Amino acid sequence: MALPLSQLPHEIVKEVRARKWLALTLFILVSFGVLAAGFLWPYKYQSETVIFIDDQNIIRPLMEGSAVTTKIDDTASAAKELLWSRSVIEKIAKDEEIFGEGAADVEPKKLEGRIAGLRLNLSVLPRGDSYFAISYQSDSPMRAFQVAQRMGQLFIEETNARKRLESRNAYEFINNQVRSYEQQLAGAEERLQAFLAENVDGTEADANERMNTLRSRLELAEMEKSELEARERSLQVELNRVSPTLAQGRTEDAFQARITSLQEQLDNLRLRYHDTYPDIVILREQIQELRRQRTRELTQREDDPPPVASGEAISNPIYQDIQTELTATRANIQTVSTRINSFRRLLVEQTQRMERIQENKAQYLELTRDMEVNKNIYDDLLKRRERARVSMHLDVEGQGLNYRINEKAQFPLTASGPSFPLFAIAGLFLGLAAPFGVAAGLLQIDPRVRAREQLEETLELPVLVQLPKIRTPFEIRRDHRVTMLVGLIAVIAVVVYLVVAGAALMGVIG
Repeated sequence: MALPLSQLPHEIVKEVRARKWLALTLFILVSFGVLAAGFLWPYKYQSETVIFIDDQNIIRPLMEGSAVTTKIDDTASAAKELLWSRSVIEKIAKDEEIFGEGAADVEPKKLEGRIAGLRLNLSVLPRGDSYFAISYQSDSPMRAFQVAQRMGQLFIEETNARKRLESRNAYEFINNQVRSYEQQLAGAEERLQAFLAENVDGTEADANERMNTLRSRLELAEMEKSELEARERSLQVELNRVSPTLAQGRTEDAFQARITSLQEQLDNLRLRYHDTYPDIVILREQIQELRRQRTRELTQREDDPPPVASGEAISNPIYQDIQTELTATRANIQTVSTRINSFRRLLVEQTQRMERIQENKAQYLELTRDMEVNKNIYDDLLKRRERARVSMHLDVEGQGLNYRINEKAQFPLTASGPSFPLFAIAGLFLGLAAPFGVAAGLLQIDPRVRAREQLEETLELPVLVQLPKIRTPFEIRRDHRVTMLVGLIAVIAVVVYLVVAGAALMGVIG
């Protein structure tokens, strides 16, 4: 059953009073144990060097865009990695000023242990945005001071050397890339020139323009041929209707029938073509000629008596005109047909040219793409090489990002960590608190019923009577004597404790 918290202080005091000797023993053991720990505690002396990161000097804004200053993103971590490196830590491990004469000729096993100790006690901590501290702990204040001082110096030296090496390597790398791309660019230009010399078909745009022109001319020629063929058919029909000869003494009705026939053809053509169409113009001229002939015939009849009909015939001029026009039309059709065949042949040749251009297009694009890519990279590398050259000179002259010692290492006068007075004070307080703490812990796990509230809260049953503990006068006198004795021993223990602690503080006890 858990003891109620309200009864816990009373029961703790009760338990301590009931077990006075155990409480006294626990007090003495804990207090003197803490005091002994103060004597045995390995005190460490710490010295540190504060480094300032100078990345805002006047060179940076002046060279912005023209040079790249060396940067380190995580300064504290990078500094620790640098100082932990074998090349740096081994210099300190073999330093005779720190580890005495013969430190450089130490055996490998001892050297490895010394290096491990240096790495274990070395720490690098950031101090704001522009500072970090290199600290070293040792049981010897002189060694802590010397190592911290030497660490700061080596860090500055190694950082400057690495900056110079990094910038020089960057410049040499970019310079080698520039030379490599010069050769690649020259090779790409030679391949492109050779390709253009071998393939003289021109570009795809020129071929498309030429094909469009040929198609347009071919369409116009085919339309012209269709018109000429229609005219040929019309003239052939007209020629078939006209008699090659004319009999003398033809009547008025003959002229009128001819005019009527031509007028019908004219009307049919005007339904499909404009008045400027050649067949329409010819038919109009023929109709006018027939009308003039008819008029002359009528005039001649009125002046002269009608001639005697005879079988004599003369050539029909209309027939001759139609035949002449038909022959000219057929000649034009042959000319246009020849032109159409030429256009078709040229289109076939142009199609073959387009196929060759398409076949060479991929190779041409690849060559031009390679040359353009190499040209862009080459131009960019030229700019980067000049920036790398300026950056290299900046690092050689100690400009750009610099590290300098802001606070030199100081000789440690006191040990770091908990001091002996803290152990002495803590021993008394812990010794006094130990009996009560143990009693409180035991009461929480003790299953016995110690207060009426435990029964009432757990079983929910009222407790009617609680019998008090009754002691005899002898028991009271004995308990009083024991209390006095325990108190006297406790006072003696405290006096001894204070004497020992004071002697240690004054240097009497080392």
